[in-house]
Amino acid sequence: MKVILLISIVMSSLSYNCKAQGATEYINFYNVITPKLNSIASNKAQFYGQNFSNFYSELQNKNMGIAVFNYEAKTDPGTKYYVLTLIFTEINIWSLAMKNSFQYPMVAITFENEIPKQIDDIAKSNHLKWNDSIAQFFADMKIEKIEFIGINGYDSADRSLK
Repeated sequence: MKVILLISIVMSSLSYNCKAQGATEYINFYNVITPKLNSIASNKAQFYGQNFSNFYSELQNKNMGIAVFNYEAKTDPGTKYYVLTLIFTEINIWSLAMKNSFQYPMVAITFENEIPKQIDDIAKSNHLKWNDSIAQFFADMKIEKIEFIGINGYDSADRSLK
């Protein structure tokens, strides 16, 4: 999966000026965020064919902050971007999760139409960090499908998507 490549890219583009987090802190974070993601996952089809802004509003209603994002092609290899990946943890927490073989929650959203090429410049200028202007950039894009990743238990061997 492209997640490992994504992590490498994000880690190299962000500074490491974050305080080290302990495993207990990660588990606490995970146990707060995953019930919220699971509640959305069970009703994800309601967002299909809808604007991203509707899904984003649901995340905000559940007080779920997006830390960083990535975008990628629908197929591998591919040159047209359709998939937006939302990551809810800062990089220092990601590295802790990787070191402990913990799952880390993410959401992959496939859009009906190609993500405009301006995303390359936007991503570079923001170092892949999420903000309101990026949310606005995606606001009117129609969702084709949503996949929830890493929400089966922080130490679960079940890596299936929801």
